[in-house]
Amino acid sequence: MRRSDNRRDRIRAEIRRNREGGHRIPTWVLAALLGVILLGWVLLIVMS
Repeated sequence: MRRSDNRRDRIRAEIRRNREGGHRIPTWVLAALLGVILLGWVLLIVMS
């Protein structure tokens, strides 16, 4: 088995695990947190 085949198999396994779910933190929580951070950053720039 070549090195690229091994890498491709690992990537496929990771994608399969991600699709199954079971995440500790829901995606919407991470998205909301990112939005809050970006909003705070923009406010910091605008207010300074």
